[in-house]
Amino acid sequence: MDADRLIEDHALLADRRAAALVTREGRIDWLCMPRYDSPAALCALLGDDSNGHWTLGIRGGTVTSRRYLEGTMILETRWEGPEGTAQVIDMMPSDITAEEAAEDPSADERSDLVRLVKCTAGSVEVEQQLRIRFEYGAVVPWMRRVEGPHGEPVLSAIAGGSALAVRGPGLDASDHVHRGRHTLRAGEEQAWTMTWHESWTSVPRAVDPGLAIARTAATWREWLGDVAVDPRYREQVTRSLLVLHGLSDVIAGGVVAAPTTSLPEDFGGERNWDYRYCWLRDAALSLEALLTHGHVEAAIGWRDWLLRAMAGDPEHLQIMYGISGERWLPESELSHLRGYEDSRPVRVGNGAVTQYQGDVIGEVMLAFAAMREAGLEETTWSWSLQRTLLDFAASHLRTKDQGLWEMRGEPGYFTHSRVMTWAAFDCGIDAVERAGLHAKPEFVATWRQVRDELREEILREGVGPDGAFTQTYGSGEVDASLLQISRTGFVPPEDPRMLATVRRIEQELMTEGGLVLRYRTQGQDGLSGSEHPFLACCFWLVEYYASAGRPEDARTLLERVLACGNDLMLFSEEYDDAQGRMAGNFPQAFSHLALVRAVDSLCLAEGDPGSR
Repeated sequence: MDADRLIEDHALLADRRAAALVTREGRIDWLCMPRYDSPAALCALLGDDSNGHWTLGIRGGTVTSRRYLEGTMILETRWEGPEGTAQVIDMMPSDITAEEAAEDPSADERSDLVRLVKCTAGSVEVEQQLRIRFEYGAVVPWMRRVEGPHGEPVLSAIAGGSALAVRGPGLDASDHVHRGRHTLRAGEEQAWTMTWHESWTSVPRAVDPGLAIARTAATWREWLGDVAVDPRYREQVTRSLLVLHGLSDVIAGGVVAAPTTSLPEDFGGERNWDYRYCWLRDAALSLEALLTHGHVEAAIGWRDWLLRAMAGDPEHLQIMYGISGERWLPESELSHLRGYEDSRPVRVGNGAVTQYQGDVIGEVMLAFAAMREAGLEETTWSWSLQRTLLDFAASHLRTKDQGLWEMRGEPGYFTHSRVMTWAAFDCGIDAVERAGLHAKPEFVATWRQVRDELREEILREGVGPDGAFTQTYGSGEVDASLLQISRTGFVPPEDPRMLATVRRIEQELMTEGGLVLRYRTQGQDGLSGSEHPFLACCFWLVEYYASAGRPEDARTLLERVLACGNDLMLFSEEYDDAQGRMAGNFPQAFSHLALVRAVDSLCLAEGDPGSR
């Protein structure tokens, strides 16, 4: 079956190192092991069935429900068949801790996927089809049957440096595809597992499905703890926190923007990007959301990752890095894939890595400020890193940038970027004056001068004749990123310029469906086509309404945006409100962190004593 599945039909499986997407009917059509950015071994999502999938379901049956086990990323799907019912558990074991990984160097050299089927009544026939295709669906592997460490039968797939070991009964080869049927009766269960390992190594030990499920569930729940939030939004906030944790690499500490590449922002168009990397901005904002809910340990891992990634000449600072801090992320196109709903090209790597985006340093400095506010003490090198960032910002004051949205047209002075640069220096001054960190008086004097000059410049050049902030200096366009200005403290939410800006956003960027576009494309971003409302921007407007004394508007819009999530409370990057479907990479960290902030802001505005 080659028909495209809707993006929102998928669930995320993650072990904080690798990821998979599985449809409601049990078709895994996207699998990257052992890292989020590894070449997919199941890639039908961006092509067709011939590019790889693993479909497991009940023959002749239908899905009656699916959910994540509470407080986890373990997926449970319930089936009703012609003669019985069954429960399917799909998960990626993530019970290994960072400490265990440090003690066992081989811990990050394998990744597991578990599919456990239990017949709950009558009898069911489990039907499967497995088509492994390495290198994003381009390479047919060498398949053979071998023995595992304890003499157990293993189906081995090898191509180049990657190997997958599949365990479980009833899979027989036919025309480079493995199919099988297996009958279960009430109370019986059977597991199938897939383990990635390096092709020159022996088949790893088998994962114990029952133990893996129990340990992984306990690990997720222990991390999550008690989420302090209004009960109305507990499910959405809890799921968002789990998604952010699931996209945080357990070994290196980086946070990926999404586990997918090239899910289109414009169906059938060219706006297809690889988001399986670590943007400093996205990671910093994710960190703030996690800190708000007590996850200080996430800050420590990210701070260590940031130092390693940025090590060296500060002039070589990048806006994004690989999961382990890699700098070289060349963008290329996979011509053998037709793309999701014929959206071409399919891209891997990301050319935006070479862009200068002036807002990034401000986001990072705000994240460090949030760490201090949460009680995390600065180290000598963490404060030194921040001073280096301010030096970098000072040396690029006159450098035009590509803006928050990574415009591929001509650079400009984006007002949001200039405000975030102002915020960077404001954070540096605050760290000295309020937190007592040391910096030479002449440095602080320079930071204060730069901050004050930037403020005068922004209010002179970044405000249009109508009194609203503009997308870029001299532009007549408005941009949803401007909603973030008051969050930095540059002006209060009730400032006349913010009020004018929000009126224009409501008039020009809000769709008939009540959602918010990032900006009006009209070619200025250097790309053809258009795009759909950006979910993070919708949540930003909720946050603004809440802070500006408009809680009813905030609540109404929040309910509208939450309705864009799927049945598992997962959110993509964008939402096509005309067609009522998701667009863009999925699930998107930016959307989920913005959801958390929006709910927290609304709860605070409503005086919820449990809000943070």
